[in-house]
Amino acid sequence: MSDSSNSKFHFVCRNCKHEISDFKEWFSYGQKCPKCGKNWVDTVYSQDINKYKDLILNNSTEVKSLWHYFDFLPLNDKKNIISYNEGVIDIDNWTFLEKFAKEQYNIDCTVYAYRNDDNYGTGTFKDAAATLVASVLKENNIKEYAVASTGNVANAFARYLAEAGISLSVFIPNDALKANEAEVSSYGQRVYRVDGDYAKAKKIAAEYSKKYNVLLSSGNTDPMRVESKKVMLFEWLRKLGEVPNVYIQALSGGTGPIAINKAFDDVKDLCIIKQSPRYILVQPSGCAPMTEAWQKAKAKNFPEGWEKDYPIYDNPKSKVPTLATGNPATYPIIAKIVKDSGGEIIECDEDKLVDISRLVAFETTIRIGPAAAVAVGGFFDSLKNGDLKNGDRIMMNIGEGVRRAPDFMKEMIYTTKNISSVDDCENYDRSSYRDQLWKPFK
Repeated sequence: MSDSSNSKFHFVCRNCKHEISDFKEWFSYGQKCPKCGKNWVDTVYSQDINKYKDLILNNSTEVKSLWHYFDFLPLNDKKNIISYNEGVIDIDNWTFLEKFAKEQYNIDCTVYAYRNDDNYGTGTFKDAAATLVASVLKENNIKEYAVASTGNVANAFARYLAEAGISLSVFIPNDALKANEAEVSSYGQRVYRVDGDYAKAKKIAAEYSKKYNVLLSSGNTDPMRVESKKVMLFEWLRKLGEVPNVYIQALSGGTGPIAINKAFDDVKDLCIIKQSPRYILVQPSGCAPMTEAWQKAKAKNFPEGWEKDYPIYDNPKSKVPTLATGNPATYPIIAKIVKDSGGEIIECDEDKLVDISRLVAFETTIRIGPAAAVAVGGFFDSLKNGDLKNGDRIMMNIGEGVRRAPDFMKEMIYTTKNISSVDDCENYDRSSYRDQLWKPFK
């Protein structure tokens, strides 16, 4: 490890175990190990891990954001923190889904919704990453940054980096939602809408980074993203007293499972968590290359090298652009994590997403966006497929609200009646819609 004034943390290459002292060195190497060229590193802290117990199990301290875990996040000086109190969010108990599981499948389970739509920054799971990215870039005096994104990363990074005084160039695919583009632009950050899919957006972003010597977000294994998102496991334990044994998330690249596994590795020696959860990851039917690869491997009983065999979709056509990753480069990592957990990679029928969001809004008054609806759809499909068992305690990551999908919101209209006079009106009972809303799932 190189000499450095940083004594709080360092990085260790997952592949060759070479040590890298800090972000300054990591950035200077192009965010790759100088010895083997791989770009996945673990962040190792000098702090006594027993401090985790106090941070997680001592409820006497008011917790306002994920920066409660500052001692185990890769930032040296608190003065560099850029935060909107994200990452310490609601965990709802969705009993309406528990009742459905019992009545329709005779499954007794507990269902939690991890309400990332309630994050204070931009209202998605990406705010957790954005607070650490902005803070690290500020601490390392980075003035310009670039990222390729299908939408939500772009919005979160745009706001947090603007707060830090950092210029951001965002490369989005041609099918990215106009509302996402508008939000990035509203912060004064540059948007490049690429004539092509997400894979092409990433290619041009990399070329831009090289041509103009601009630091580029390194994707799903980026230590800034992984370290920020690992906090969710600690929050489940802090708030619930346990880590649920099943985790359901809509899947694009898959930082969530990578981060949860990292969190478990951080504290496994403390014996406060029995095991990491069983992962059920869900892709939209319009863009499900990881699901296709997983089902193929499963049918062949996972032959040698199976994790390296996956399709690449050119210009995928999905109703959920934020999940439309046609080239699933992280599949070898994600698939192994899922297999080791005893989990599944499945797909959700995009034609049911509006039905799902209507139902959730009716039963909870929470309006979820299309990507979050994919996760909830994964719950229904997992029940049907027999992937959920008696006694399961399930955490669903509700990754976004509906505000960036105005066209999707319009599709949720179903109670309107056109009238010309009061004689066309009638007394109204809201509960009359319940059977109609549940019908697609029974």
